[in-house]
Amino acid sequence: MVWLWITLIVLGIVAIVLLFMSMKIVKQYERGVVLRFGRLHGVREPGIRFIIPIVDVMTKVSLRIVTLPIQSQGIITKDNVSVGVSAVAYYRVVDAVKSVIAIENVKSAIDQIAQTTLRKVIGQHHLDEALSDTAMLNANIREILDVTTVEWGVEVTLVELKDILLPDSMKRAMAKQAEAEREKRAKIIAAEGEALAATQLGVASDTMMSHPLALQLRTLQTLVEVGVDKNTLVVVPAPLMSSIGELANFLDRESAIAEVRRSTTPSQSPTPGLAGS
Repeated sequence: MVWLWITLIVLGIVAIVLLFMSMKIVKQYERGVVLRFGRLHGVREPGIRFIIPIVDVMTKVSLRIVTLPIQSQGIITKDNVSVGVSAVAYYRVVDAVKSVIAIENVKSAIDQIAQTTLRKVIGQHHLDEALSDTAMLNANIREILDVTTVEWGVEVTLVELKDILLPDSMKRAMAKQAEAEREKRAKIIAAEGEALAATQLGVASDTMMSHPLALQLRTLQTLVEVGVDKNTLVVVPAPLMSSIGELANFLDRESAIAEVRRSTTPSQSPTPGLAGS
C-alpha cells in the first residue's frame, strides 16, 4: 500500500509538471510558432495554448514595432568629405513563421544590414544633398531595407537620420561660405535699393523740371530742415544765384542799350538869335 501511494503521488507530480509544461500563454501582441519534432506544426494565436511537452517547441514572436538605433558610421561622401552619420530604424514582424525559420536573429541582422545600407546610400550623394535632402535619403534607405527584409517576414516602417557629424575644417569652411552668401545678398539688396532710388529721383527731377514751383517749394523745405539744428551753416539757394545772374545780365543789357542810344543821338548846335543877344 505504501508503494502504491508513493507511485500515485509521483505520477500526480509528474502530471502537474507536464500540465504546466504543456500550457503556454500567448500575449495579444505575440504569435507562437510551434515546431513538432523539428518541423513546422502551426502558429498559435493569443490566449492559453497547449502543446505536447518535449515533442513540441513553441517560439514566441512579438509583432510590436521595434526601435533600432543605428550607431554612427564613418562615411565618405561622393565629394570626398568624411562624415559620421547615425540613424534610427523602426521595424515590425509581419510573418512570424519567416522570422523564426528564415533567419536566426532578426534584430542583429537588421542592425547589420541597416549599417551597410546607410554607408552605401550616403556614399552615393554629395554632402550638400545629405544635409538638405534627408527625406529622400530616408526613403531610399527604407526601400533598400524593405527589399532585403521581406524574406525574413519583417517590414521596415521608418528610417530617420539622427545626426551628421562634420569635421572641424568643414564646419569652418561652411561658416565662411554662409557668411559670404549673406554678404552677397546684402550687396545685391543694397544695389537694388540704389537702382530703385535713382529711378525715383529721376522721376522726381522730371516732375520738378515741368513744375518750377515744386522746385522752389522743395528748396524752402530743405532750408527749414537745415535750420532746425540751429547751426551756423550758410546756405544760398540755387534759384537766388540764378536770379542774381539774371539781374546782372539785365543791367548789362540796359547799359549797352543806353550807350547805343547816346551814340546814335545827334548833338544840338546853338541858336543864332540867342547868340546875337
